[in-house]
Amino acid sequence: MAFDDVAAEAGILLTRMQNEPEDRHEIYQQLREKLNELRAFGMPVPQDLLDFEAALEAEFTSEQDPPPQ
Repeated sequence: MAFDDVAAEAGILLTRMQNEPEDRHEIYQQLREKLNELRAFGMPVPQDLLDFEAALEAEFTSEQDPPPQ
């Protein structure tokens, strides 16, 4: 799969994330899969996408943590 194809699919997923916030977690998982495809083929992952992935990971991890007592 070409870098441009994966980058285009990632862009589509980002747009969907903005337009369909109720499916945010599912779209995040799909975005992670696309980024992992880039990594698997030894292609560079743009830094802004790496930063975004890390921010989303932190967001979803904090949602899973139990509230403090």
